[in-house]
Amino acid sequence: MQATNFNIEAYFSRIGFRGKAAADFATLKGMMRSQLFTVPFENLDVQRGKVVSLVPEEIYAKIVDQRRGGYCYEVNGLFAMALDALGIPYRFVAARPMTYPVRRPKTHMAVVAAIDGGQWLCDLGFGSYGIREPLDISDLDGGVRQDFDTFRLSKSPEGEYLLQSLDDGSWKNLYEFNLSPQEWVDFQPANYLNSTHPDSIFVRSLMVVLQTPSGKEVLVGNRFKSVSEGRSLELTVRREEIPAFLQRKFSLR
Repeated sequence: MQATNFNIEAYFSRIGFRGKAAADFATLKGMMRSQLFTVPFENLDVQRGKVVSLVPEEIYAKIVDQRRGGYCYEVNGLFAMALDALGIPYRFVAARPMTYPVRRPKTHMAVVAAIDGGQWLCDLGFGSYGIREPLDISDLDGGVRQDFDTFRLSKSPEGEYLLQSLDDGSWKNLYEFNLSPQEWVDFQPANYLNSTHPDSIFVRSLMVVLQTPSGKEVLVGNRFKSVSEGRSLELTVRREEIPAFLQRKFSLR
């Protein structure tokens, strides 16, 4: 994933990454956490009636130069640009979201990076349910604690990788995927569906999520929820106050 305007130093400045960058796991983990804590998952363009651009140069300009966020194709696409610049091998994978009451197509996109002979699931674009660090895809059926959340990978009866999170003592399905590599162009139909279909959650409601070291801050519609160390605070934002709230809480215009 390359963009002619990509600059690794500007990207590091945008996400606040100050470690020594190399093609190793420490960089992979540090870069993922830094981006999660600074670049919000958001659908403002969709809410404004726009089809999200998948042009790599426009994704870079939006997130780095304009200091915006984006949804899965954008934030994971930007992350892939950095992996490419560092020489870290990766593949895009198509994932089927399983947080809905009915079966959905594979409209989600994630990244599997190859480091030190292993493969690691990296995903910066699954909203409030997302993993917070790379997950070793060979480590199956064991819960992995990440800050105040617990995740695990297992295999579905059909042989797909299944990502789950621990919720009130029970495992909740998040999405399933396999390792069939996808080209960037393969996500254009799903992106158009997510940007325009009336049943798309991104069309139906404003959605902004920013992960924090202690939890997450989430705005869906006019409902805001702040989670820190397992404790949550909720409030309603008046419609006319949302633009100012977006700027104050998420640095978004």
